[in-house]
Amino acid sequence: MTTDTRRALVVRGGWDGHQPVTISDSFVPFLKEQGFSVETADDLAVYDDTERLAATDLIVQCWTMGIITREQSDNLAAAVRAGTGLAGWHGGIVDCFHDHGYHLLTGGKFVMHPPGFHDHTVHLLPERADHPVLAGLADFDVHTEQYWMLTDPHIEVLATTTFPADDLHDRPAVMPAVWTRTWGAGRVFVSTIGHKPDDFDVPEVRTLTERGLLWASR
Repeated sequence: MTTDTRRALVVRGGWDGHQPVTISDSFVPFLKEQGFSVETADDLAVYDDTERLAATDLIVQCWTMGIITREQSDNLAAAVRAGTGLAGWHGGIVDCFHDHGYHLLTGGKFVMHPPGFHDHTVHLLPERADHPVLAGLADFDVHTEQYWMLTDPHIEVLATTTFPADDLHDRPAVMPAVWTRTWGAGRVFVSTIGHKPDDFDVPEVRTLTERGLLWASR
């Protein structure tokens, strides 16, 4: 028996400060409306199951910190290389694990953020205006954490934020905030926005995140 229903797997856990269950749950109805069957996993052992990963069309990674084994990381990368999509937001995808292979897959690694929440603008790259994740959107403001990232030059940056000059840096720094990439036959979507549930009350944040999930999916 075959089905055209796509399968999404939400892998969530780690540091509770990013509210992985609450925030990921807020996207489950959307995925179901888009025709996905949705499963959740609260143990990284799910990445040991290569058959399950291969049968999944979209993995939503929502796990801050934690420890992934080299085999689990390799299994995840292999599944994406074969066509499984990978997507996530904020620390759930860029502040997790100390594994070089994982960060090569996602295309970026969190380094720091200024203390607390502050107002800043998310700039959408004009040359990416027609990208399915950004189409019809414009620059917008958020009040949340701003991530300083180390990123892979092969990512396709869709949006940036700017850190002003300070006592350590003599000029502003433009930082990737939202990007996509391909990994073999698979697609990866990353947004650094989303520390707290109300970040997704900003319409542009919710929209580009939902679109990113769909873009990444097989």
